[in-house]
Amino acid sequence: MESSTFTYLPLFLEGDVIKGFGRGSKDLGCPTANYPLDVVQKLPSEFKPGVYYGWAQLDCGPVYKMVANIGFCPYYQNKEMSVETHIIHKFEKDFYGSFLRIAIVGYLRSEMNFNSLDDLIETIKQDIANASKNLENIESQKLKNHSFFVKQNIE
Repeated sequence: MESSTFTYLPLFLEGDVIKGFGRGSKDLGCPTANYPLDVVQKLPSEFKPGVYYGWAQLDCGPVYKMVANIGFCPYYQNKEMSVETHIIHKFEKDFYGSFLRIAIVGYLRSEMNFNSLDDLIETIKQDIANASKNLENIESQKLKNHSFFVKQNIE
C-alpha cells in the first residue's frame, strides 16, 4: 500500500518514553521506546495499525531513522494499541523518561501474526532494512530537518 494513500502522513507524535513489556530488547534483540497511552490515544481515528517508518529524536539530540510498530502486536496479543518505536542507532543505555519526538513518514506493512519468534525476528530485521532504505529518498530526507525537530535542537 502506498504511503500517499494515508492522508494523515506525515504524522508527528511526542511524549515521554515509558517502560513497555520488555520484549523488544530481551526477546527480539530490537529495543523499542514506548509511549504512554495518552499519546497513543492522539492517533487519528482513521489510523491503520501496522509498521511505519520515519524519524526520531530523543530529548534535544540528533535525529535518527526509526521504524515503529503501531497497533496490537498480534504475536503477543496486546489488548491495547501501542506505539513501539525502534530507533535505528546503537545506544549504550536505555532512555526511559527521555522525551521522544517521532515523525511518521511512511507505511511498510500491516500487522501480522507469526508462527514462531524466529519468523517475527526475521521480519523485524527486514522491516528495519526497508525503513532505512525508504528514508534515503529525497521526500523522506526533507522531514529529517522539519521544524518539529529543528526548533527543539539546541546545539
